[in-house]
Amino acid sequence: MIKAESLQYDFAIVRAATNNFCNKNKLGQGGFGAVYKGQLPNGRVVAVKRLSNYSRQRDSEFKNEILLMAKLQHRNLVKLLGFCLEGNERLLIFEFMPNGGLDQFIFDLVKRAQLNWEGRYKIIEGIARGLLYLHEDSQLKVIHRDLKASNILLDEDMNPKIADFGLARLFVVDGTHGTTSKIVGTYGYMAPEYVTQGRFSFKTDVFSFGVMILEIVSGQKSNSIGHEEDTLNLISMVWKNWTEGTPLNVVDPDLQKDSTSQVTRCIHIGLLCVQENLLLRPTMGFVVAMLTGYPVNLPVPSQPAYLLIDSATQSNMSSSRALIIGTLKSHQSNIEMALASTNQVTISELHPR
Repeated sequence: MIKAESLQYDFAIVRAATNNFCNKNKLGQGGFGAVYKGQLPNGRVVAVKRLSNYSRQRDSEFKNEILLMAKLQHRNLVKLLGFCLEGNERLLIFEFMPNGGLDQFIFDLVKRAQLNWEGRYKIIEGIARGLLYLHEDSQLKVIHRDLKASNILLDEDMNPKIADFGLARLFVVDGTHGTTSKIVGTYGYMAPEYVTQGRFSFKTDVFSFGVMILEIVSGQKSNSIGHEEDTLNLISMVWKNWTEGTPLNVVDPDLQKDSTSQVTRCIHIGLLCVQENLLLRPTMGFVVAMLTGYPVNLPVPSQPAYLLIDSATQSNMSSSRALIIGTLKSHQSNIEMALASTNQVTISELHPR
């Protein structure tokens, strides 16, 4: 395993690569600081994240991201090439992703028209496989804690890669959850138990993934559908149409002529991931299995979080929770049996890494 020290770059080299961090090379600006495009002496084009002095991503988060990214290797994770520490400067050097963030496509009226259903499904599946690696398949067990469309970067072939591990939490093999008094992340993507109680687990990442599925399918931001108090948010809008038997009403108009059965299945999976009760949410192993077509009949989704509906409807839905929990556990048990089958046919590893 590569030692983090071997990834350290000289500040002068990085500064020259970005032309002294000129605005012309700036790719984006966030709460952590700015990201610049640069070219190293060997000709390789890179992305340089320059943390600001007032960034929320302090030294602990900076070191956390270096140590995690140096050890995690997967085709659906952004690759860390190096870092730089000099004075107040904190720099991270990543592989350059020419198509930028997923948010720049699905929330742009012009760009999202270039992304057909096949492309969007590839992105959904790629994110799912990256999360499965973090949660189950890597030697390290990692909860990302800040999954959102802007933290999914797209390479030249529009393959998705999960980025920004500054808020991630690492667990030993037997660890699955934790608590914190400091709530960090992006509203609209954070699971309710994390927002209200500071509890996080693999299921909080599953919730964020479910929100992204609904955003990719609809082309709408999770927290920007209308500004009136009686206007539904994205989850509520999807749930309303789902219960009324009109799920395709929420689909991006650019996708209306695409595979309606697969689109509907993804909406179904998205709703399973954003259920209010974390025990009802599937694992990422089960999510990948559902995306690849198994099981044929999916569990019935229960009430999602942040739902804006009347109390009578909530009462009717809550009465069916026990049945849904049993159904979901039964489905996940069948998946685990399939993954452990003796004929070497697996669900989570359909493609070599």
